[in-house]
Amino acid sequence: MKKLVVNQKYNEKKLNKFLQENLPTLSTNLFYKTLRKKDIKVNGKRVSENITLHENDEVLVYITDDMLAPKMNFNIVFEDENILVIDKPYGIEVTGKDSLTSYIHEKYNSLDFKPMPCHRIDRNTTGLVLFAKNKEALDILLAKFKQHEIEKHYLALVYGHPKESSQKCEAFLFKDKKKSFVYISDFYKKGYQKIITSYSVVEKYSNNTALLDVEIETGKTHQIRAHLAHLGYPIVGDRKIWH
Repeated sequence: MKKLVVNQKYNEKKLNKFLQENLPTLSTNLFYKTLRKKDIKVNGKRVSENITLHENDEVLVYITDDMLAPKMNFNIVFEDENILVIDKPYGIEVTGKDSLTSYIHEKYNSLDFKPMPCHRIDRNTTGLVLFAKNKEALDILLAKFKQHEIEKHYLALVYGHPKESSQKCEAFLFKDKKKSFVYISDFYKKGYQKIITSYSVVEKYSNNTALLDVEIETGKTHQIRAHLAHLGYPIVGDRKIWH
């Protein structure tokens, strides 16, 4: 059983957002399964809906540590004496508690230098993560990422068929931390930061979706999801509404 108290940050936020950010390995499927079984209590009452929480609410989650533990079966794509490339699965952070990095540190606990990630991808994004296995490799790789000498490509399945086969798009992004919203504008506004997103169409499908190869020159919060939605090509399965 997990006991959590809602702080001000999550006042008037949904139960799933609070739990998934405070129990990082709680998947969406497991959350709704736990709800259906009425194994979540809020202020002593069992709930079966994704209710809105308020500051100081007490949340009890009747779930075992085994169910929350991440599966330690990550695929090592490449490894030599300097680098390690891991195929990160869905639903786990790159850094933090019970993360990909903590698993790698446990697996390589005999090394003097614990492998360190050179970049990150979102918890709900799958893909390759590059780790450095020594300080020299880490410094070199971090510098190359900073200087854009290493390309990062993202595959995104979107609604709609872009008219251009490839395009480089510029806009401006603002993150409202208080409301947890990301806003996109075609014109500069105070507080907004410039973003650059490029895409090329890999394939178009008959159900009005397309597979895009996406690159970002700027790495702002939710940039790919928000910018593509702003362009009229929201990512399939993305439930968040972008402004």
